[in-house]
Amino acid sequence: MGICFGIAGFWFLVFGVSFLRDRRLFKNAIFLVLTLMFAGLGLIFAIEAVNRTAARLLVVAILVAIPLAIAVLAVFLVVNGVTMLRRERRRLSNLLSLLVGLGIIGFVVFSVLVQRIGWEPLAALRSVLLGVLTYVSFLFLCFLVYAFVYSRVRSSRKVDFVVVLGSGLIGSRVPPLLASRLDRAQQVYERILRKGRNPLIITSGGQGPHEDLPESHAMAAYLVERGVPDEQILREDKSTTTWENLTFSHQLMVARRPDYRCLVVTNNFHAFRAALTARKAKVNGQVVGSPTAAYYWPTATIREFVAILAAHPYLNGGVCLLITVAAITRYL
Repeated sequence: MGICFGIAGFWFLVFGVSFLRDRRLFKNAIFLVLTLMFAGLGLIFAIEAVNRTAARLLVVAILVAIPLAIAVLAVFLVVNGVTMLRRERRRLSNLLSLLVGLGIIGFVVFSVLVQRIGWEPLAALRSVLLGVLTYVSFLFLCFLVYAFVYSRVRSSRKVDFVVVLGSGLIGSRVPPLLASRLDRAQQVYERILRKGRNPLIITSGGQGPHEDLPESHAMAAYLVERGVPDEQILREDKSTTTWENLTFSHQLMVARRPDYRCLVVTNNFHAFRAALTARKAKVNGQVVGSPTAAYYWPTATIREFVAILAAHPYLNGGVCLLITVAAITRYL
């Protein structure tokens, strides 16, 4: 018990130091989840010291809850994927929740068949898949937990700019997803005004292939229609990616105030990855999220996580390779 709580305390200390230095780091997510895991183990041992039966019942409940949760998650993702097919365009990024749900079901069926067949090459393949999926699932859990924590920690620093990241137009119309970002940006802007500051809003987004004008111009017009003075808006109209959004906006802010501080506004599912990108782009500011339609959130969250994994191909590929070698070695 004491050892588990001691390890949890160590990881919490590491997390606290790293978080205070810069909260825009993925390793903070790993430190936090390790803290929670060892604290949970310590709690189980503490309960066992008082009532062994209660501790055993708790362990059994956890062991039963894990496969049940996986089954519920798989069904939920499939249902959500069907909803996405009905409401959104049929492209790969909108099929992620459906594909992941079907993948979970497929792996369960495959594992049952391997258990019955008992052929070692298939058993080795199952071990490889199980190891890789366990690693990816752990990282996904870290991502979910820390994204939740990050989104609820407000920045108390003075803000000079509010940067709104674009997400695409429909012709010249601001769609609901982008409108949510702009509404949140206006709320942030007005809150800063009430504190006696006079921030500028930067609408960031260039013109896409199916858009009638640069995205930043339509975003600015949306804000002006809702009472934001036009002279308080800067238009960054060259970017086509999140990296360019942040890089070009950073250049605009540095030109006006070299020691600037800002808040970046995007949707809640995108906030943590945008924060990671902002750090790489040397943007001096944190990220806040706006609400997203419930049906859209699962697929969008999976897409964000996949993008974070893809941003570190050598590290994640190396770990998966080690897992593969270790799993296969057992059957040699």
